[in-house]
Amino acid sequence: MVVIVMGVTGAGKSTVGKALAESLGWRFLDADDLHSAANVAKMAAGIPLEDSDRWPWLAAIRAQIQEALESGEDLVVASSSLKRVHRDTLAVDSERMRWVYLHAPREVLARRMSQRHGHFMPSSLLDSQLATLEVPHRAVPIDVTPPPAEVVARIRESLKL
Repeated sequence: MVVIVMGVTGAGKSTVGKALAESLGWRFLDADDLHSAANVAKMAAGIPLEDSDRWPWLAAIRAQIQEALESGEDLVVASSSLKRVHRDTLAVDSERMRWVYLHAPREVLARRMSQRHGHFMPSSLLDSQLATLEVPHRAVPIDVTPPPAEVVARIRESLKL
């Protein structure tokens, strides 16, 4: 099975995704690690990505998902997947994939972004991500305002994992 933890920057995709994977004994993939150097540089400069920037990145994520499903490996993926077309691109096998939409009030997201260090995504891109987000209707919505351990427990309970 593959669980994709998605949402805007600052929602805790990496933190929650990694903790979820560890609690399940599954492999974790942070999709940010698959961005090209050009994409990282663009975001670091405060320039939002366009879909043309995202297609190669989405293809790389999809390949990782496909490989995991073909080999029977359980995987948690942290990926923004802001638009429905992005999620459709990653949807290799709906029977063996689950989506979790991490969300919180803008103020919570902005505070978290201001407290993290060493991440290429500047706080200035939060509003563009919120504007780009197409809220998913086929994902389990999880409020990430509580501590990560509680968020992971809610995810596991919701997905019956």
